[in-house]
Amino acid sequence: MRTRKGAARNQAKKRLFKKVKGYVGGRHGLLRTAKETLVRAEAFAFRDRRAKKREFRRLWIIRLNAACRERGLRYSEFINGLGKANIETNRKMLSEMAIRDPQAFDAVFALVKDALGATAAA
Repeated sequence: MRTRKGAARNQAKKRLFKKVKGYVGGRHGLLRTAKETLVRAEAFAFRDRRAKKREFRRLWIIRLNAACRERGLRYSEFINGLGKANIETNRKMLSEMAIRDPQAFDAVFALVKDALGATAAA
């Protein structure tokens, strides 16, 4: 007797329909449309998990640039000064510091300014 796929197919469909729950129109009820939609959705999700990292980095840089310009330096000069002052703090932390703890950011900024002044004098 040949084997049939009945139970396994039903299980697979059940898993698929659980994933597309809440989709509009045939996308949540028709098998082929649901499959196509899910493939596309997963492709976008994969792409956008990476894009999200880029977007946040851009946001942190914009915030840092604004905070630095308020204090008299450009972003690029500030980052250069961080390297010269041997401060290894990432952009996310610096951006948060500039917003939530301006005094601490001022302290870091002073160190950066000193490092830049020391290299300019030399």
